[in-house]
Amino acid sequence: MRNLLLLIFASTTFTAFAQKQLSSQRIQAFDAYVEAARKDWHVPGLSITVVKNNKVIFKKGYGVRELGKPERVDTQTLFACASTTKAMTVALMGILVDEGKIAWDDPVSRYLPELKLYDPYVTQSLRIRDLLIHDTGVGSTDFMTGAMTISVNEMFRRMELVKPSYPFRAGFAYQNTFYSAAGRIIERIEGKTWAEAISERIFLPLGMTRTAPKRGYITDSNVTKPHYNINDTITVIDYGADSEVGSAGAVWSSADDISKWVICMLDSSKYNGGRLLKPQTWAEIFTPQTFFPEDEYPTMQLLKPNWRTYGLGWYQHDYKGRKVNFHTGSLSGLTAITGQLPDEKLGVFIFGNYDHAEVRHALMYKAFDWFALGGTRDWSAEVKALYSKIKQQDRKAKADADAKRVPNTTPMLPLNEYAGEYSSPLYGKANVSVSGNRLVVNINDNTLNATLAHWQYDVFYGPYQKAWYGKAKARFNVGASGRIELLIFDGMEFRKE
Repeated sequence: MRNLLLLIFASTTFTAFAQKQLSSQRIQAFDAYVEAARKDWHVPGLSITVVKNNKVIFKKGYGVRELGKPERVDTQTLFACASTTKAMTVALMGILVDEGKIAWDDPVSRYLPELKLYDPYVTQSLRIRDLLIHDTGVGSTDFMTGAMTISVNEMFRRMELVKPSYPFRAGFAYQNTFYSAAGRIIERIEGKTWAEAISERIFLPLGMTRTAPKRGYITDSNVTKPHYNINDTITVIDYGADSEVGSAGAVWSSADDISKWVICMLDSSKYNGGRLLKPQTWAEIFTPQTFFPEDEYPTMQLLKPNWRTYGLGWYQHDYKGRKVNFHTGSLSGLTAITGQLPDEKLGVFIFGNYDHAEVRHALMYKAFDWFALGGTRDWSAEVKALYSKIKQQDRKAKADADAKRVPNTTPMLPLNEYAGEYSSPLYGKANVSVSGNRLVVNINDNTLNATLAHWQYDVFYGPYQKAWYGKAKARFNVGASGRIELLIFDGMEFRKE
């Protein structure tokens, strides 16, 4: 009897909480919290949607699309989904699995024979599943999009030159190029571009009429601009280039449209009129595949989860005894985050137009508490304190490194000896020229460009032309002949021609 009474009490309490959480006053309080957090974090514009039990229970736009202009963010404003696109690519791959056109554990070489890795064994053993869970042993190769403009096929060719960071399937390192490979496999099976395939197979059936597979497909002006903090001033910056294969992070959407995707992924991929995936395929996507390290997200320091895993395109951990599926997205000046509490049928998606505005994490966990789990934790304050501490640590580390600079040194050779053409089969071309008493380093025809002053010995340091890239450091190695042989520019190694 006692247990029965406890069960009735618990059920009544939960029902009362569920009713309370949907009251207009509670919605208004959450709205006020979001706006206060946005202002506290200085985010120019933000858009959010919250869904529960297959319905949108909250959605709104905040702030402006672009600083200095009056146009407000609304629920139709387009933002970058960035790497939350990966879950969409996985769902698209799952559709092909259901149709018997491919299997998760098919060898990649069957579809992409041109993709070869540093270790021939890994090339032979690589499976489609490996492309999606960041366990290949190959560290980040984002320089292939950030420091050069090359075709995806050329990216695949150069992967053979990238030395592994850890043994195959023995760790976790976030990898965008392999999601590009997954997109290329989809293209070869479907006989159309990834953009066409995802539009037809996912956006169309879900009624996502305002979602674009890449920014270049957008045809109206209700689009946000990216922002970055440059010298303590929030500034509008340029959009990054659209990737040739956008399967790693190119989709743009709005709060209205992305709500349909969030509901679909919570409801075993169902939508009005059908379902994207078979139940077992949908379940496989959310089945843990590997582990991710605690330092992948600083917020783990606050959450202290008991376990951390990665599914197919989704990070996962426990929170208040519930499973969380989530993923962030980041492009220069733009952010996104999506999260699920599947047991509570609750999902959230948050867009922002300010570089790495980590208020996204705070608002996601606040939504979990507010609409499902209860609690009064001030996530915005806690996450802001955490990232302020990290920023202070970074500044101290830089100051400590600067303090080790050896003063009053001079370059070993006259500046004109450092000028010339440098090349690398992996990183491409670098041109070094002299401008006054500085060196100008031009990487791959102005994809990167920096002007560097002498720092110490044969090390030069200075700002990138695009100020939001920060500062670059170049070190030159002099050979036994007494001439410059090597340039190491922000970790990329070029040999003088």
